Amino acid sequence: MDFDLSPEHRMTQKMVRDFAAKEVAPVIKEFDRRQEPIPWMLPRMGALGILGICFPLRYGGQGMDYLSLGLACEELEAVDSALRVAMSVHVGLCAATVFQWGTEEQKREFLVPLARGEKYGCGAFTEPGMGSDVAAMQSHARRDGSDYILNGEKMWISLAGLADFALVTARTDPHPGRQVDGLSSFLVDLHSPGVTRGDLHGKLGVRAGSTGWLHFQDVRLPKRNLIGEEGEGFKVTMSAFDNGRYTVGSGATGLIRACLEASVRYAAARPAFGKPIAERQLIQEKIARMAQDYEIARLLYWQVGWLKNQGKRSTLQTSYCKKFATEASFEAANQALQIHGAYGFSDEYDVERYLRNARGAVIYEGSSEIQALIQAGYALGERRDKPLRCELPAYDAAAWHKESQAG
Repeated sequence: MDFDLSPEHRMTQKMVRDFAAKEVAPVIKEFDRRQEPIPWMLPRMGALGILGICFPLRYGGQGMDYLSLGLACEELEAVDSALRVAMSVHVGLCAATVFQWGTEEQKREFLVPLARGEKYGCGAFTEPGMGSDVAAMQSHARRDGSDYILNGEKMWISLAGLADFALVTARTDPHPGRQVDGLSSFLVDLHSPGVTRGDLHGKLGVRAGSTGWLHFQDVRLPKRNLIGEEGEGFKVTMSAFDNGRYTVGSGATGLIRACLEASVRYAAARPAFGKPIAERQLIQEKIARMAQDYEIARLLYWQVGWLKNQGKRSTLQTSYCKKFATEASFEAANQALQIHGAYGFSDEYDVERYLRNARGAVIYEGSSEIQALIQAGYALGERRDKPLRCELPAYDAAAWHKESQAG
């Protein structure tokens, strides 16, 4: 068992950390206040190869492994959650799902521009009347010759206003034997006729991120846009959630670290009753909890990254990671604000933004309550992993670094 990062992993850490710290940190407060995405953020992440970090070179990626994806998410969210959210939906929900379930032709047509950062992707699952209950989806796609006609609406979609593609799950069988059997997944070109979209404002957190809605009115989809086979939409969606939750958990780990570092700096500099508050035991207890939770969260997401690299299913471990890290990040942000006192209640310091951002991650990508149900299902023996027709490919360093003419 080796807990050492390779030189390539450390290079990834440094590259992403330098980008976030030098290019985003100086302006993030301004865009958070304006509740606007940073316009050059996605193009810059694409140019640096961050948006394709965990895909083979032949598909436009950087040939790095899945742990590298987690390391990148940690560094991004240590500066702001909006950066990591972009990774979660572009890579975790969209591109990684095409990589797992797509045909070779689909990977060359869709994954290559996504991995290169030439196109942006998102996942569109939540609807106005449903969130975690995937089987209750009302969006539907009916057959029309060799095509499908998509109708429906998706809500609370990150990157809705910026993405070129959306992975959309919709009902293709109006009368399935089981609710989940009638779902199918499609990669929808959001520039297609019949697609309308808009932005949502007034969010508590992730204000520098794009969040919106998508409406589909008789959108024609060629059969080649079907990801997986008809009727496999539930499995495709669940595997997308596994990938997305991994990025959320690893990102939340970075937020814990940011809270810890901010608290240590402030506590060392802030005097009270004749000495720095860092010397007060109650403050030390809060900082110790942050330090402990950071180490636990990091080990959890490293484990998931290792399992993914081996090509092993990690639904349970990903659930542990997502639930623990997001709840710990919210608690860390809450205590960091407490340590900062009145200053923490203002946007002069970053911790109030950390607190607002941390709250959302306890809800999206499967709430803490959903994660508890998943974990209890495994513990009670009521849930077990079944083989999928398409598994996420195991990491193969030699093959992933081998160039080809794809795209």
